[in-house]
Amino acid sequence: MDDVPLLGGRYRLGARLGGGGMADVYRATDTRLQRVVAAKVFRAGTDAAGRERFAEEARTLAGLSHPGLVTVHDFSASEDELYLIMELVEGRTLADVIAAGPLPPEQAADLGGQLADVLAHVHDNGIVHRDVKPSNVLIANDGTVFLADFGISRLADGAARMTSSGVVVGTATYMAPEQVRGGEVSYPTDVYALGLVLLECITGKIEYPGASAESAVARLVRAPEVPVAIPVHLNRALVSMTAAAPEQRPTAAQSAELLSGMATEVLSRIPAEPQTEQLRPTGSQHPSPSQLPTEVQRPTGPPNRPMTQHLPAEELRGRRRNRRPLLLAGGGLLVLLVAVIGYLSWPSQPQSPTLPPASGPAAVTRLPEDLANLERLVRE
Repeated sequence: MDDVPLLGGRYRLGARLGGGGMADVYRATDTRLQRVVAAKVFRAGTDAAGRERFAEEARTLAGLSHPGLVTVHDFSASEDELYLIMELVEGRTLADVIAAGPLPPEQAADLGGQLADVLAHVHDNGIVHRDVKPSNVLIANDGTVFLADFGISRLADGAARMTSSGVVVGTATYMAPEQVRGGEVSYPTDVYALGLVLLECITGKIEYPGASAESAVARLVRAPEVPVAIPVHLNRALVSMTAAAPEQRPTAAQSAELLSGMATEVLSRIPAEPQTEQLRPTGSQHPSPSQLPTEVQRPTGPPNRPMTQHLPAEELRGRRRNRRPLLLAGGGLLVLLVAVIGYLSWPSQPQSPTLPPASGPAAVTRLPEDLANLERLVRE
């Protein structure tokens, strides 16, 4: 092993931990300090301008200090070697955690608050991550959350981040709409990506799946589907963070407050438009979450009684008393009509000479009296 060339004359590479399209990450040993580190080795092909930019950004990253940041120990931007030496975090990636199943909403909110706080610190130092995704979130064995590869996408603009046609290459699944359109990439881009990552934590599925082109274009067609059956502060945070327009998203610091539930009014309210304006057709039939009013305007006059509201007991009894005479009169007339029809349609029976004479008045003479008695009973 001693005859294996050292990276930068100092770092002995061990097992490969992972990699992507532009670099590989190795477990390594710092032979000078005798400590285990992570070495991210970029592939060849970077020009002089790219190496200089890489060196400037690496120095900036190395000067950052935050509990949720993977510390940068060393770097090289020479023509032959382009690498970063970083703190090694023993644990799993967030991608591994999500693969085992969705996270409880409150756990996702807590994790998101920590990551948003890290983003706020780095943004304050003028750095944009541009590649926030579950595989770049590390969860140590003690539960500490780290955001890894900070600034790597920006550092590597000259290291295979550009295609021959000059199109920026990124992880389409978590790109913000402005990235897809080729617009300015800035701090709101990271906030949007973090929102999609947290949404994936809750649902257990990628919001915009599919091939790169299909996934990228999908967010231009529809807004993310944020579940409503989650805590209100978490729903509000995710809807705000994934707004289509960058200027409508909260900052990373505001996102941390929203996710923690400490603040719910960090965004400026969108005034409700008059009813006549809302009925006018617009260019888009499906407004984005950022275009929706934050509160419902209610009428100032006396409210109408809801359809499901019960009537007061006194009013209900009064209505029932008012209907009772009508019901009784209608019922009496119906009985009277049935009795008359029945009498007229009843066949006459010849009197048998063997039967004794009927006692009392004849049936014809009793009919008016019987009908009067029947009507009186119905009214009672």
